[in-house]
Amino acid sequence: QVKMVESGGGSVQTGGSLQLACRISGLTYASVCVTWFRQAPGKERERVAAICTTGTTLYADSVKGRFTISADNPKVIVYLQMDNLRPEDTGMYYCAADRLTVGMNRHLELGHIPPASAFEFWGQGTQVTVSS
Repeated sequence: QVKMVESGGGSVQTGGSLQLACRISGLTYASVCVTWFRQAPGKERERVAAICTTGTTLYADSVKGRFTISADNPKVIVYLQMDNLRPEDTGMYYCAADRLTVGMNRHLELGHIPPASAFEFWGQGTQVTVSS
Protein backbone atom coordinates (compact mmCIF):
# COMPACT_ATOMS: atom_id res chain seq x y z
CA GLN A 1 0.00 0.00 0.00
CA VAL A 2 1.44 3.34 -1.05
CA LYS A 3 1.27 6.13 1.48
CA MET A 4 2.23 9.75 0.82
CA VAL A 5 2.34 12.47 3.46
CA GLU A 6 3.12 16.13 2.82
CA SER A 7 4.48 18.50 5.46
CA GLY A 8 6.13 21.89 5.77
CA GLY A 9 3.32 24.21 4.75
CA GLY A 10 2.60 27.41 6.60
CA SER A 11 2.07 31.14 6.37
CA VAL A 12 4.79 33.51 5.24
CA GLN A 13 5.09 37.01 3.89
CA THR A 14 6.03 37.88 0.33
CA GLY A 15 9.67 37.09 -0.27
CA GLY A 16 9.76 34.40 2.38
CA SER A 17 10.72 30.73 2.06
CA LEU A 18 9.27 27.36 2.92
CA GLN A 19 10.45 23.81 2.39
CA LEU A 20 7.83 21.17 1.73
CA ALA A 21 8.49 17.46 2.20
CA CYS A 22 6.67 14.52 0.69
CA ARG A 23 7.30 11.29 2.59
CA ILE A 24 6.53 8.15 0.63
CA SER A 25 6.23 4.53 1.63
CA GLY A 26 5.26 1.40 -0.23
CA LEU A 27 6.33 2.60 -3.69
CA THR A 28 8.12 -0.40 -5.18
CA TYR A 29 8.32 0.36 -8.89
CA ALA A 30 11.85 0.48 -10.30
CA SER A 31 11.35 3.87 -11.96
CA VAL A 32 8.99 6.52 -10.63
CA CYS A 33 8.17 10.18 -10.96
CA VAL A 34 6.99 12.40 -8.14
CA THR A 35 5.29 15.68 -8.87
CA TRP A 36 4.15 18.62 -6.76
CA PHE A 37 0.82 20.15 -7.71
CA ARG A 38 -0.99 23.08 -6.14
CA GLN A 39 -4.54 24.32 -6.13
CA ALA A 40 -5.85 27.68 -5.05
CA PRO A 41 -9.52 28.17 -4.11
CA GLY A 42 -11.65 28.43 -7.21
CA LYS A 43 -8.79 27.57 -9.53
CA GLU A 44 -7.70 24.46 -11.38
CA ARG A 45 -4.97 22.22 -10.05
CA GLU A 46 -1.61 23.41 -11.34
CA ARG A 47 1.59 21.46 -12.01
CA VAL A 48 4.52 22.89 -10.07
CA ALA A 49 7.59 20.63 -10.27
CA ALA A 50 8.52 17.03 -10.99
CA ILE A 51 11.43 14.72 -10.25
CA CYS A 52 11.99 11.19 -11.52
CA THR A 53 14.34 8.40 -10.52
CA THR A 54 16.03 8.96 -13.91
CA GLY A 55 17.27 12.30 -12.58
CA THR A 56 14.88 14.39 -14.64
CA THR A 57 13.58 17.54 -12.97
CA LEU A 58 11.02 19.90 -14.47
CA TYR A 59 9.40 23.14 -13.31
CA ALA A 60 6.41 25.21 -14.23
CA ASP A 61 7.43 28.52 -15.78
CA SER A 62 5.79 30.36 -12.88
CA VAL A 63 8.21 28.87 -10.34
CA LYS A 64 11.45 28.53 -12.33
CA GLY A 65 14.34 30.15 -10.52
CA ARG A 66 12.42 30.29 -7.22
CA PHE A 67 11.52 26.67 -6.44
CA THR A 68 13.85 23.67 -6.28
CA ILE A 69 12.72 20.05 -6.23
CA SER A 70 15.15 17.51 -4.83
CA ALA A 71 15.40 13.98 -3.52
CA ASP A 72 18.09 11.53 -2.50
CA ASN A 73 15.63 8.79 -3.35
CA PRO A 74 12.36 9.92 -4.97
CA LYS A 75 10.72 6.72 -3.75
CA VAL A 76 11.25 7.75 -0.13
CA ILE A 77 11.17 11.53 0.28
CA VAL A 78 10.94 14.50 -2.08
CA TYR A 79 11.52 18.12 -1.08
CA LEU A 80 10.26 21.33 -2.60
CA GLN A 81 12.31 24.34 -1.54
CA MET A 82 10.29 27.47 -2.21
CA ASP A 83 12.07 30.82 -2.12
CA ASN A 84 10.99 34.35 -2.92
CA LEU A 85 7.38 33.37 -2.39
CA ARG A 86 4.60 35.47 -3.86
CA PRO A 87 0.91 35.78 -2.95
CA GLU A 88 0.05 33.89 -6.16
CA ASP A 89 1.90 30.87 -4.75
CA THR A 90 -0.84 30.49 -2.15
CA GLY A 91 -2.71 27.20 -2.30
CA MET A 92 -2.90 23.61 -1.18
CA TYR A 93 0.20 21.74 -2.27
CA TYR A 94 -0.07 18.06 -3.09
CA CYS A 95 2.55 15.50 -4.01
CA ALA A 96 1.70 12.70 -6.41
CA ALA A 97 3.66 9.67 -7.55
CA ASP A 98 3.44 6.78 -9.96
CA ARG A 99 5.46 4.43 -12.09
CA LEU A 100 7.37 6.08 -14.91
CA THR A 101 5.31 4.91 -17.88
CA VAL A 102 5.77 5.33 -21.63
CA GLY A 103 2.95 7.85 -21.64
CA MET A 104 4.46 9.81 -18.79
CA ASN A 105 7.83 9.76 -20.49
CA ARG A 106 6.34 11.37 -23.60
CA HIS A 107 5.48 14.43 -21.51
CA LEU A 108 8.93 14.50 -19.94
CA GLU A 109 10.69 14.27 -23.29
CA LEU A 110 8.73 17.34 -24.43
CA GLY A 111 9.81 19.18 -21.31
CA HIS A 112 6.36 19.05 -19.77
CA ILE A 113 5.37 17.98 -16.29
CA PRO A 114 2.92 15.05 -16.64
CA PRO A 115 -0.73 15.93 -15.87
CA ALA A 116 -2.56 14.95 -12.70
CA SER A 117 -4.31 12.12 -14.55
CA ALA A 118 -0.95 10.35 -14.93
CA PHE A 119 -0.58 9.81 -11.18
CA GLU A 120 -2.41 7.24 -9.08
CA PHE A 121 -0.96 7.98 -5.66
CA TRP A 122 -1.61 11.26 -3.86
CA GLY A 123 -1.05 12.82 -0.47
CA GLN A 124 -3.62 14.84 1.48
CA GLY A 125 -1.91 18.15 0.88
CA THR A 126 -0.28 20.91 2.91
CA GLN A 127 -1.46 24.53 2.89
CA VAL A 128 0.83 27.35 1.83
CA THR A 129 -0.30 30.93 2.40
CA VAL A 130 1.73 33.91 1.24
CA SER A 131 0.60 37.33 2.38
CA SER A 132 1.54 40.64 0.78
